[in-house]
Amino acid sequence: MKDSVGRRSFRALNGLVLALLSLVTVYPIVYVVFASLSNPAEMMAHRGLLLAPLGWSLEAYKVVLANRMITGGYVNTLIVVIAGLTVNLLMTSLGAYFLSRQGVLWRNAIMMLIVFTMFFSGGLVPYYLTVMGLHLGNTLWALIVPTAVNTFNLILMRTAFLGIPGEIEDSAHLDGASHLTILFRIFLPLSMPVVAVMILYYGVGHWNSWFNAMLFIRDRDLYPLQLVLRDILVQNDTDGMLVGMDSFDKGLIDVTLKYAVIVVATVPVLALYPFLQKYFVKGVMIGALKG
Repeated sequence: MKDSVGRRSFRALNGLVLALLSLVTVYPIVYVVFASLSNPAEMMAHRGLLLAPLGWSLEAYKVVLANRMITGGYVNTLIVVIAGLTVNLLMTSLGAYFLSRQGVLWRNAIMMLIVFTMFFSGGLVPYYLTVMGLHLGNTLWALIVPTAVNTFNLILMRTAFLGIPGEIEDSAHLDGASHLTILFRIFLPLSMPVVAVMILYYGVGHWNSWFNAMLFIRDRDLYPLQLVLRDILVQNDTDGMLVGMDSFDKGLIDVTLKYAVIVVATVPVLALYPFLQKYFVKGVMIGALKG
């Protein structure tokens, strides 16, 4: 059957709208990349849309990559991401396995208490006092331990575990497998799409986190990358990166420096996402099949 004129018109209009939305979404990223690669003097004089780098200059990237705060922030963020992901996956999988097993005493009541935390919290002051009372202040553990389990992610993984046939678990028990063996050698391998979603959710959360660091970290050597980025973009604190330059050169390089910092801080997440994308939709849908 041939498409009607109305259907073809709708497809054309739909394609045009989606193309415009994609352009609106992508252009700010392209603008930042082009601006970071532009000559500072030409970028300062430029007004309007930016469709290509102006003069091609890597000076801003040289300043960024030579700065100790940026490299130190990268190291601290990588430590938080790796250690945090390890803690997150371990605690979330243990909690999801426990809450997905039949016959667990007070399972529904415990689940209701966990869900309750999604809607109500003790507030910022009790949260701060709890973290400081555990002597986690001014340590990277303050960025890991309080966020060990995300309630939404726990529910998502629990729902995925509920979808695994109970006969598999029964067979493993008959072969003498313990609960930890069943979890780590059966359930998690069968739930790799959901695990990939957990890695993406938790990993991006740790990478972008700055608020907890602002609350609990006082030593600048422990600043994660996003807190360094905040100081540069919000506080306009670039003097430490431009030591040895005169005021005129500082004014020029500062135009493109902030764009370069944004690119350096964003590229790792953008590079990771394509490898997890194929699992993303599948993992979310698996976790949404049963309640």
